[in-house]
Amino acid sequence: MSSLDDLITQAEAARLRQVSRSAINNLVKRRKLKVKIIGGQPFVSRKEVLSYEPEAGGRPVKKKT
Repeated sequence: MSSLDDLITQAEAARLRQVSRSAINNLVKRRKLKVKIIGGQPFVSRKEVLSYEPEAGGRPVKKKT
């Protein structure tokens, strides 16, 4: 993971990405973001949060035959 200076809370990560805290929590649960537990509090890397690129969502494009 990163240095302790790079670690932020999930709430701070949500503010940085302008998403809800539950959206960050879902990324952690899906192992898209790594979490480090310090004193029972989960922290994520600021660098990892800022560099995260969401996957293309939705249904796959149907092939033309």
